[in-house]
Amino acid sequence: MGNRVAGKVALVTGAASGLGKATAGRLAEEGAAVLVGDIRIDAAEEAAAAIVKDGGRARALKLDVSSEDDWIAAIAEGERAFGKVDVVVNNAGTADGTWVHKLTLERWRRIHAVNLDGVFLGIKHGAEAMKRAGGGSIVNISSVAGLVGIAEGAAAYCSSKGGVTLLTRAVALEFALLKTNIRVNSVHPGYMDTPMLQGVIAAYREPEAARQRLVAGAPLGRFGEPRDIANAVLYLASDESAFVTGTQLVVDGGHYAR
Repeated sequence: MGNRVAGKVALVTGAASGLGKATAGRLAEEGAAVLVGDIRIDAAEEAAAAIVKDGGRARALKLDVSSEDDWIAAIAEGERAFGKVDVVVNNAGTADGTWVHKLTLERWRRIHAVNLDGVFLGIKHGAEAMKRAGGGSIVNISSVAGLVGIAEGAAAYCSSKGGVTLLTRAVALEFALLKTNIRVNSVHPGYMDTPMLQGVIAAYREPEAARQRLVAGAPLGRFGEPRDIANAVLYLASDESAFVTGTQLVVDGGHYAR
């Protein structure tokens, strides 16, 4: 166990698997008490139990990020269990492989409800808790697809993640103007080796060819690992980044640079 975020209480959404699970575990390793939020409560409880087994502090929460009632309950539970919430990691997300001309309005809205509305609600309710705690850090997981366009069925995903990018910048300036002592930043993963990416690849007509094409497109020649994102979030959650707000931390193996 380290101490880079010792004394902090972090709520991580979509924390039952993938990037969220790795992030929750990494924050716990460095001393934070972690609220493992996920719509899949059984998986969230397993992830929280693993953290506790390793000597950390964690509590599982059932959290549908598109539900304001769930957010209100999650923040209240965090404050009840650990006394405060001073880090929120808005990680929960969903993707879709449907070409835009075949995308239903219902699916378009659902992608934005999770990827963008969920971040808005996390900022809104997380900030109220942080004001009570004297300040804090909000980290929004966007994507390299929130900075550049990606073809082949990613229009709704790009739209929602682009919204996260600009929402982050605007809110960071707003909170700075209001002297809240709340910092807001975004992390932009590239192609990461997660269940979400595996699901997207599996939906292609030729999955193995798609995988090889994506790997070949990465300047570093591989997919990223969940811990790569967890380490980036750790920095932004910690006091090491005390003068960092409104920025975009790109962790994509060089995709955006090219």
